Order: sequence, then C-alpha cells, then structure tokens
Amino acid sequence: MAEHATTEYAIADGNDYAEHESTYALFTALTKWGAVSVVAILVLMWIFLL
Repeated sequence: MAEHATTEYAIADGNDYAEHESTYALFTALTKWGAVSVVAILVLMWIFLL
C-alpha cells in the first residue's frame, strides 16, 4: 500500500504590501484604460458606421 506522508503547505513569510499595492495599481490602471479604449472604439464605430 502507498505510504501516506504528512501534507506540506507552502507558507509565505510576511506580507509584501508594497508589491500588493503596485499590482493593484497596475490592475486599476489597465482596467481604466481598457474601458476608455472600448468607449473610444464604440464612439468611432457610431461616427463612421452610421
């Protein structure tokens, strides 16, 4: 039968708040500029396709 060893969990030591905040800032910036791009494309479609 198979040996059942104890489960090992990878646990990070400490919290990297600076990295978390920079990642969240990048996420919000990309979301904002993505939404602006979609709106610009829709406006251009409305202008040129009507």
